[in-house]
Amino acid sequence: RRLISKPQNLNDAYGPPSNFLEIDVGNPQTVGVGRGRFTTYEIRVKTNLPIFKLKESTVRRRYSDFEWLRNELERESKVVVPPLPGKALLRQLPFRGDDGIFDDSFIEERKQALEQFINKVAGHPLAQNERCLHMFLQDEVIDKNYTPSKIRHT
Repeated sequence: RRLISKPQNLNDAYGPPSNFLEIDVGNPQTVGVGRGRFTTYEIRVKTNLPIFKLKESTVRRRYSDFEWLRNELERESKVVVPPLPGKALLRQLPFRGDDGIFDDSFIEERKQALEQFINKVAGHPLAQNERCLHMFLQDEVIDKNYTPSKIRHT
């Protein structure tokens, strides 16, 4: 026996998807000088998932913030957290012919890898309940002294 499905109308076909979470990592900016130099990335979130307090948000994060998030999720949740793109230690050696970790091609590769990482993590239903993920994606400043907890559906 076949399941009988109702015919799809234009609203179903072209309306907003029932549940979505879109996360883009882009617009890299390198700031600072010497040892204080680092690159930040813009994290843009669009969602209609009820667990997120903001339906659209934009924050800036650096690589060490991604490391913090990964460590928090490993420590606090039952989620198997995917690896981050590597630290690129060889690119940090002096006397290279390029800008090392500040080279445009490296920043572009890292941006794409960070976007894959955050989409895998944020797409996991258990990770979506973790306060650290919500802070990372939607709070202007990450409170690294926060009390780990689960997010409750409101």
